[in-house]
Amino acid sequence: MKETFRASMAWLHTWAGLLLGWVLYFMFVTGTAGYLDTEVDRWMQPELPPVAQAVEPAPAAEKALASLAQRAPQADRWFIGLPTGREALHLSIFWQAGRGPQADGDLELDAATGAPLASLGARATGGGQFLYQMHWQLHYLPRAVSDWLVGVAAMFMLVALITGIVVHKKIFADFFTFRPGKGQRSWLDAHNVMSVLTLPFQLMITWSGLVFMMFVYLPLVVSAHYAPDAATGKSGREVFFNETFEGGLHLERAGRPAPLAPLQPMLALAEARWGAGKLSRIDIRYPGDANARVVLRAREDLSPLSSGETLVFDGTNGALLHVLPAVGSTPKAVRDVLLGLHEGLYAGPLLRGLYVLSGLMGAAMIATGLVLWAVKRRQRAAKAGRVHGGLWLVERLNVGGIIGLPVGIAAYFWANRLLPLTLSDRAAWEAHVLFFVWAALLLHAALRPVARAWSEQATVAALAFGLLPVLNALTTHRHLGASLPQGDWGMAGVDLAMLALGAVFAGLARHLVRKARNAARQSASATLMTVEASTVGATR
Repeated sequence: MKETFRASMAWLHTWAGLLLGWVLYFMFVTGTAGYLDTEVDRWMQPELPPVAQAVEPAPAAEKALASLAQRAPQADRWFIGLPTGREALHLSIFWQAGRGPQADGDLELDAATGAPLASLGARATGGGQFLYQMHWQLHYLPRAVSDWLVGVAAMFMLVALITGIVVHKKIFADFFTFRPGKGQRSWLDAHNVMSVLTLPFQLMITWSGLVFMMFVYLPLVVSAHYAPDAATGKSGREVFFNETFEGGLHLERAGRPAPLAPLQPMLALAEARWGAGKLSRIDIRYPGDANARVVLRAREDLSPLSSGETLVFDGTNGALLHVLPAVGSTPKAVRDVLLGLHEGLYAGPLLRGLYVLSGLMGAAMIATGLVLWAVKRRQRAAKAGRVHGGLWLVERLNVGGIIGLPVGIAAYFWANRLLPLTLSDRAAWEAHVLFFVWAALLLHAALRPVARAWSEQATVAALAFGLLPVLNALTTHRHLGASLPQGDWGMAGVDLAMLALGAVFAGLARHLVRKARNAARQSASATLMTVEASTVGATR
């Protein structure tokens, strides 16, 4: 009975991993890149000067306020994001038009002058945020489709993790076992090592992703407890989010004009309460109206609890009206901690490095699992003496997916440096280049023998990543020769990471070429022995 149960778990583990393995690999690769989104943003806009560390909130807020008043005087809400460090390098503004004719908009500003960053010559780019958002938005797909596809993939991932734990009776012994050069056994050992080493991270990242997207997958839970508000026209979902995430803060325009109170006293009160550098965002609701409110939010990136205290002021006289605690309820606190752990915004350089390493090893775990499936089926097909149609497809998808996607990401960086700065929709074309190159490598994998496709694409990946710092030096003044002496680790770190990835793929390409040569020699030797045996037999 126990062996039957374990066999069922093994079957479920195999097929749960295969059916959505390429989607999960895509999510892990792009999501891992998202942990370095700020550094990538910095690299992809080399025209911008190094960011000053200390910025006084009051002068920066006044510059943002002047820009908002000029660009969106009739907006329902103004948002100001203050530069607070790694997670917010620049002063940012966003306006929400509400029911008015004006469209929503956003802009990043120079905190020192209030000028838009675009006026400093910064190129249009999707930056690191594009890679980060792509891991759940899947770019070209509608959100309704991508949300559900990502949710199903995450659920399959959770099933694969749990069944993997059940299947591996010697899970900790497997962690210390790796036998290179043993074919299928080596792939299984590598899969086990990657799985066990990063198991806590994989469980956390999968479960937390499902939890904070639960309102997409389980909307009836909200509808069952929150009815629509007939007075305001808000849906049950809107009522729930207002009560849960904004402490019930809700009001409408009074329809009477009133000037906005000076921000400086409110900012000073928040700074005295939280300490210097802890104020993160300013949310002004109905600016210029008698019912205006100014909402100040504390930073959420200082601990795994991705929530901070909120102060609500009367926007016309500056009086403090409400103090909303960071922890409003136990369920929300659990959700906020899971979100904080998933996004890793609180992580310092060392812990962020561990996040990146765990993400890469998670991607490697999925990749080795996909390759292991193909290796097993190839051996079975060889023994049975028949062709496996599904095996042909999986092997080609493995090559084009596992190596083709990283090459596409490298092409995204190349496009950032090579596309004309004046190109219309330049940021969108950076993304198009990524997917064009990826599609080309999928086609290449379909047209070439599998072994050659692996080695050829690994070579392309080594060149694509390894030559990026050279391209950067040829096209900008922010190359390693300048960034390292200046201590600009945001720029230098990306160049060094590209060199490291190039070296990894170069090592892989070398290994694959040697393996192919050895296989060719063995095949030639076997053929020669067969011919000699036939000749001897004929002579006798």
